[in-house]
Amino acid sequence: MPNKLLKSDAEWRQELSEEQFYVTRQSGTEPAFSGIYVDHDDEGVYRCICCKQPLFSSDNKFDSGCGWPSFSAQISHGVVNHLADHSHGMDRTEVRCQSCDAHLGHIFDDGPAPTGLRYCINSVALDFDDKN
Repeated sequence: MPNKLLKSDAEWRQELSEEQFYVTRQSGTEPAFSGIYVDHDDEGVYRCICCKQPLFSSDNKFDSGCGWPSFSAQISHGVVNHLADHSHGMDRTEVRCQSCDAHLGHIFDDGPAPTGLRYCINSVALDFDDKN
């Protein structure tokens, strides 16, 4: 895997909106059902908003009803890292971009077959490349 993209908070603040910075660099969460990709069903690739690393394919997107875009698999193994998250009195697994360490969301084991996974991702952490 390539080296991590390292930037200062000041550099990230120049490139990202306030909400994108809060979510991706400070491990925040956008409000449920507020993101532009919750009900998005175009074909293409979802990329990290910070570094443009391809993360998820529309082929693996599904409607989980949770209020955030949900994916059953990464676009390729290793593009996201899984980290233990014990914040807010919960035991969860955080998902971060392997390339730039952006907080993306969390992963749960209540997704559809064949993976059984649900990557619950903040819309503001994503950019979309339409297949067309």
